[in-house]
Amino acid sequence: MTDPEIILQESQYIMPTYRRSVVIFEKGRGAYLYDIKGKKYLDCISGIATCPLGHAHPVVTSALTKQAKKLINVTNLFYTQPQVELAKKLVSIAGFDGKVFFSNSGTEAIEAAIKLTRKYAQKKEIIAVENAFHGRTLGALSATHKARFREPFEPLVPGFKHIAYDSPSALVKAITDDTAAFFMEPILGEAGVILPSRGYLKEIREICSQRGILMVVDEIQTGMGRTGTFFAYQHEGIMPDIITLAKGLANGIPIGATIARAEIANAFEPGDHGSTFGGNSLATAVANAVVDFIIEKNLAEYAATAGAMLEEKLHSLKKNTPLIKEIRAKGLMIAIEVNALAKELVAQCLSKGLVINNTSDNTLRLLPPLIIGKRDIKKCITILSNILIGSDNKRGRIKPQPQEAIL
Repeated sequence: MTDPEIILQESQYIMPTYRRSVVIFEKGRGAYLYDIKGKKYLDCISGIATCPLGHAHPVVTSALTKQAKKLINVTNLFYTQPQVELAKKLVSIAGFDGKVFFSNSGTEAIEAAIKLTRKYAQKKEIIAVENAFHGRTLGALSATHKARFREPFEPLVPGFKHIAYDSPSALVKAITDDTAAFFMEPILGEAGVILPSRGYLKEIREICSQRGILMVVDEIQTGMGRTGTFFAYQHEGIMPDIITLAKGLANGIPIGATIARAEIANAFEPGDHGSTFGGNSLATAVANAVVDFIIEKNLAEYAATAGAMLEEKLHSLKKNTPLIKEIRAKGLMIAIEVNALAKELVAQCLSKGLVINNTSDNTLRLLPPLIIGKRDIKKCITILSNILIGSDNKRGRIKPQPQEAIL
């Protein structure tokens, strides 16, 4: 099919739940994507962090094809080795005596955490964070804060309330006798890579322990080494009660995981929760290979180094253009707040062969694969520089937005 035919038939046969960029990708290799006309793009969003090893990585391809030739799914009516091996690895990395429930996505991992929390605590109230994003299924959506996501689908699951992020005192005030848990992202991803104050997670851990509520950490975007440690909570040396993980776990193959301390996990009984495809042999075999590679190659440590390099270059760029307002980064999780319409900058980048996205009207986000090279980082900066302070800006293609439009 031609480009127009694909775009037309997408509108005819696929539900209109996405705003897609007008490009049709056909293949990828490493940190690069190629459209159906053969144009090459540097991928600095990596499937919204779903592909930490980039595209067509030989470790992923090998694990995928090897397992596909043996067994794909027999459901959870039976035992399978890859599932058990992956659970053991994740519990070991988490750092506590725990157990895992496997699903197929981040929002499903959150749903499992909600049910487990209420079953274990025998309480109904869950506190979450303003501007957090946990998913679009009904329970996860109830934990998500933004009205534009929530309002069309109300009434949602009752028992949720939201407090300010990075405010331990707000949590103290919000806890009641019926509070079961506090759900939080260690870094707010969809809100624009909002980092908390140093020590925030430690204070939250202390409050949750003192008040007898569960601390549930959503590592769906921050996990898999992206911020410089395998899990972002590990920067502060704390132990959550429940962790949710997905996105990059199997490098683009759908999988989710809910990891809980054993005492909590054992609240579930057969029939309490389940998934036909969750923990299938194909997804878990690939996830095993991805986890092993990230650990063996020290990619979390590399993400910290590469992220620091990218952040430093972005700060140098910021000195030369009024269009960059602020840079927020932790490892290879980066936001650039701009004094311009972010979606126009995203479109300009795409036209020049750089794939990024925007989380709001004035925030660009970069989530490069953990295998991004130094030359790739330089190329990313060169394209951003050409757009923000180079020839495109000089020709007046990008104009700063009025201040009131940014607030």
